[in-house]
Amino acid sequence: MATASPATTIEDLHPDMLTRALRHLDGPALAAASCANVHLRSLASQPDLWCDLCLATWPALHHPRLLRLLSFSPNSYRSFFSDAFPSPSPLTVIPPAAGDDEASLPSELISAVDLRHRGSPILSRVLETDTSTAWFRGAHFRLDALDPKDSSLPTLLTAATPEDLTLNWIFIDPQRRRAVRGTSRRPVAIDRHWITGETVVRFATVLGDGCAIGVVATCVEETGQVREVSLTAECVDGVCLSGRDGLAVLRAAMEGSRRREEAAEAERRRWEEFSGLRMRRKEAVSRREQMVDLACAAVAAAGFVALFAVTVFR
Repeated sequence: MATASPATTIEDLHPDMLTRALRHLDGPALAAASCANVHLRSLASQPDLWCDLCLATWPALHHPRLLRLLSFSPNSYRSFFSDAFPSPSPLTVIPPAAGDDEASLPSELISAVDLRHRGSPILSRVLETDTSTAWFRGAHFRLDALDPKDSSLPTLLTAATPEDLTLNWIFIDPQRRRAVRGTSRRPVAIDRHWITGETVVRFATVLGDGCAIGVVATCVEETGQVREVSLTAECVDGVCLSGRDGLAVLRAAMEGSRRREEAAEAERRRWEEFSGLRMRRKEAVSRREQMVDLACAAVAAAGFVALFAVTVFR
C-alpha cells in the first residue's frame, strides 16, 4: 500500500524564490507577510527589501544626505516606511509652542517631495530648511518646492488631466530620525480658473478640527506646466499658522499614532468637512462684525439725534 507523501509547506521553497516573490509586494502586503510565520518574518525583514521598496515609493530618497541618514541601522528603512506611508492620526489638541517647549521643536526639516502624473515622476526634490531661526518661526509656515526662476518646470504628460496628479510630501526630522506624511496622495479639490487658464490642485491632510496641512499645485492648462508647488499649514479660521506653531503640529504628528490608509474619497470628505467648518466660522465672525457695526451706527445716530435736540431746544 502506497504511503501518502508529506505535504509541501512554504518552508520547503528555496529562500531565494520566496525573496523574489516578496519583492513584488507593496509595503502593507510585505508587512502582513512578515506576520504569517517565523520563516516569512525572517525573509520579509531583510533590509534590502525595505530599502528597495522605499526608494521605489519615494524617489527623492536617492538624495545623498537621505541615503546616509537612512543607513544608520539595518531596520531604518522599515522604520521610515512605518512612519511615512500611513496617514497621521488626527490631533485631539493642537499643542502650543511657547516658552520652554520651543526648545523641543525641530531645528531642521527635510522635505522629500515626489510629484507624479499618471504614475510617472515629473518632480522629485529634497528641501533642507533651517527652522531654528527667529525669522522662520515668526513668519508664516510656508515651503515652496519650486523656484519661479527655474528654467525647466515639471510638465504633465497630458495637459488637460491635472486630476491624475499624485503627491508624496514627507517631512523628516534628521535629529530625532522621525518622519511623517504631510499631505494626501490624491487631490482633495480641483479649481479651474478659466480667465487665467490655470488649474489649482489641492492636496491636504486634516489633523483634527483645529488645523490642516495643504499643498497647492498650480498648473497651466494650455502647456501642462506646473509652475507652483507650495505647502502651508492653516487653522480652521483660515489663518496660516506661524512657523513656530507649524513645527509644533508636525512634531505632534511625528510622535503620534498612525491610522490605516484612507481612500481618496475619505480624505476628500474630511477636507470638505474642514472647509465647511471654516466657512461657517467665517460666516459667524462676519455676522458678529455686522452686529457690532450696526450697534456702533445706532450709538452714533443716537448721539447725533441727542446733539441735534440739545442744539434746537436750547
